Amino acid sequence: MNEVLFIRAEWDDEANVWVATSDDVPGLATEADSMEELSAKLRIMVPELLDANGYPDGVDVPYELLARKFFVAQRNAA
Repeated sequence: MNEVLFIRAEWDDEANVWVATSDDVPGLATEADSMEELSAKLRIMVPELLDANGYPDGVDVPYELLARKFFVAQRNAA
């Protein structure tokens, strides 16, 4: 498999976790407290899910993890 798979990670303010999903990896839905933990989980889950969904065999599974977290900056009123 040579195509790059895309995985989205978004910060869930209510649960205080990163949540990862992907249209390219069927069944992928996981969460973790930190980006490092999420990355470690994905290195295991992505190949397992691809195998379970009958994707072609291959050694390398390239994927791009796109993370998004929203912030609000407070400005001093002048």
